[in-house]
Amino acid sequence: MKIKLNNNEIEAAEGKSLLDICRENGINVPTLCYHASMTPEARCRVCLVEMDGKLVTSCSTRPREGAKIVTNSERVMKARRLNMELMVPEPSCKREDDYEVCQTYKEVGMGNARFSQIKDYKPDLGAAVIRDNNKCINCGRCVKVCAEIQGVYAIDFASRAHNEHVTPYWENHLADVACIRCGQCILNCPVGAISERSHIEEVVSALDDKGRHVVVQIAPSIRAALGELFGMPVGTLVTGKTVAALRRCGFAKVFDVDLGADMTIMEEASELLRRLENGGTLPMITTCCPGWILMMEFFYHDLIGNMSTCKSPHEMLGMLIKTYYAKKAGIDPKKITVVSIMPCTAKKFESTRPEMESGVDYVLTTRELGRLIKMKKVDFASLPDEEFDPALGISTGAGVIFGATGGVMEAALRTAHFLATGKELEKIEVNEIRGMKGVKEGKIVLNGKEIRFAAAHGGANARKLMEQRDKYHFIEIMACPGGCIGGGGQPIYRDPDTLRKRTEALYSADRASKLRMSHQNPVVQQIYKEMLGKPLSEKAEELLHTHYVKRDRF
Repeated sequence: MKIKLNNNEIEAAEGKSLLDICRENGINVPTLCYHASMTPEARCRVCLVEMDGKLVTSCSTRPREGAKIVTNSERVMKARRLNMELMVPEPSCKREDDYEVCQTYKEVGMGNARFSQIKDYKPDLGAAVIRDNNKCINCGRCVKVCAEIQGVYAIDFASRAHNEHVTPYWENHLADVACIRCGQCILNCPVGAISERSHIEEVVSALDDKGRHVVVQIAPSIRAALGELFGMPVGTLVTGKTVAALRRCGFAKVFDVDLGADMTIMEEASELLRRLENGGTLPMITTCCPGWILMMEFFYHDLIGNMSTCKSPHEMLGMLIKTYYAKKAGIDPKKITVVSIMPCTAKKFESTRPEMESGVDYVLTTRELGRLIKMKKVDFASLPDEEFDPALGISTGAGVIFGATGGVMEAALRTAHFLATGKELEKIEVNEIRGMKGVKEGKIVLNGKEIRFAAAHGGANARKLMEQRDKYHFIEIMACPGGCIGGGGQPIYRDPDTLRKRTEALYSADRASKLRMSHQNPVVQQIYKEMLGKPLSEKAEELLHTHYVKRDRF
């Protein structure tokens, strides 16, 4: 159909919103509550334009044949400023990781705000996620992502008019409802009303304590995202610079969570084969994602027996640091502080679980690490590449791909095939479970038996997969879109293509690895030889396995 856009006649596809049409034609329309991955609700009304002389929200309005659209009239600009002023009297844009509202504030031409803040809420301080409704503008993006993308529905709107606010159901704290601590609300909040519970102060205190031996471990997805906080292109691998930065921050040893991932694969692949051979509970479901674990404990109590008992990689490595490494280095485990750098806010909660008996003392997100590096005045971009400390720093490509959705399963299948047949897979890339499709599936033959597997990312997709779980022998679920590369602790992004670029960085690291299967890792082999004996041994079960509990969703 033909419409007029700022007095220029253009062809526009039917069914597209005015916002999409404007962007396709190079016209910037500011937004705040809009998110490309979710249905628009037009709550903030910052994206106003004129259509045939009437003010309409461009995100939710579709034009008709012959419509006349004006995006930059004085009436439009004035209405945008007024709506912005009523929502955000004065945004806080002092931090280097500016929130989206700061850019929008500039785009609408805001000057000095005339209205004062009248909200007086007490912040909700959780173990992983903090909410401060005094900063909230009721844009609804956190509510939408919790419902549409995650399928959790932990928060919603309450009250009306000037008392309207976002809250967990029945005005509870997040810690008292079925929140899975995934942090997707943080990534989608444009004003910083939701953030992670910071452990920077505790970590800095430990680093300053001369009596502490402070060890740090970094997750695979960190190396594909941290550079974004220092102006590097999305998808830049910064493994060596991250290691160098952590040493300059004062950590005594820098270890690689990928080794913990290799240990996880040895245990999990062995567990899968044991269930297949001995008639164990199937499908077996991977347990590396603490957000999914919480979702299972809240909503799927009947699946506890299906869950692998393996701890997640950083929890396994935390235990090995305080046992295997402590003994080798001759250090009292009580003097060791273990810090995990994670892409995930739920990992903060995971390390506090009593049934985990965690070896991890503090968890910093990718964003927190960026702040720590800047706090220590380290020039990240100019650092040389350095290697992990070898004691627990040698890893494989299988460990690297844990950071992408489907990666845990792909790594497990590589080793399960070897353990079952004594032969390596001819083609180790399992393309069926790569990519951004919400639910992916495939099959593999082990000793003449067809094994069906599936992977899902995002809570809503996990729910879809659970409806047909009995079709499979092996399932992987990651709570966050894209897996860990899209975790709630990662750098905040606006371009959906960001997840694809981060994922490809991890797969490129796998392709470049000399060792690509977990069972090939010489340190893993040494740990089993010197301490654990073999996968699923009594000692391995004691240190590397856990259990899960039923939780009341109300």
